[in-house]
Amino acid sequence: MRDTENVRQRLVARAEKLTEEALKIDAELREVDSPDWDDRATDSEGDEVLERLGVAAVNEIKEIRAAIRRIAAGTYGTCTTCRRPIGEQRLEAVPYTAKCINCANL
Repeated sequence: MRDTENVRQRLVARAEKLTEEALKIDAELREVDSPDWDDRATDSEGDEVLERLGVAAVNEIKEIRAAIRRIAAGTYGTCTTCRRPIGEQRLEAVPYTAKCINCANL
C-alpha cells in the first residue's frame, strides 16, 4: 500500500514551487520593454520561452491538483481511463499521472 499522505505532501510542495515560478515568470513578462529595437527583439524571444514555461507550470499545477483530489477521493493510483491500477514505477516517475502507461500511450 502506498503512502498517499507522503505523496500528497510532495505534490503540494511541488505545486507551491511551480506557483512561485509561474508568478516570477508572470512578473518578468510584465516588465516594460526596452526602447532599443535589438533589445526588444531579444526580449521577445526570451518572452516566448518564458510564456511556454509558464503554460507548462500552470498545466502541471492543474494535474497536481487533480491528483490531490484523487487522493482525497481514494482513487489515487487507479487509471482514470481503464480503472486498472497504475504501476508503482510510473507513479514514482510522474506522481500526478491519471493514466496507466497503456492508456497514456493510446
